[in-house]
Amino acid sequence: MAPKRILIVDDHAAVRNAVKKMIDASPNMEVCGEAENGKSAIEKAQASEPDVIVLDLSMPIMNGLEAARVLRRLMPATPILMYTAFSNSHLAEEALAAGVSRVASKTSPPDALLRELQLLLG
Repeated sequence: MAPKRILIVDDHAAVRNAVKKMIDASPNMEVCGEAENGKSAIEKAQASEPDVIVLDLSMPIMNGLEAARVLRRLMPATPILMYTAFSNSHLAEEALAAGVSRVASKTSPPDALLRELQLLLG
């Protein structure tokens, strides 16, 4: 079975690299692209057609909530995992209303991100 394709969107290269290493170490997932802001995420998501999008909240040019709204409209079947340092119930409600499938905290252990991805991938 082909590995599931993940698009990583975060304005910090170190975060993208860390997430990429975790995903690439997982046998059933691979990174199909990276983006540093919401605008770039929309372009790369349409070009690469990922199975899941890992999306940061706070980014320049277009933040994660704005990008999620557009991505949900363009790619309604693609799950979006918001991966953010800012986590509270209000943000989670706003993210879900914007079309995000799940919210994960960057302060959680790294394997928590992989568990969230596995949940979204079924």
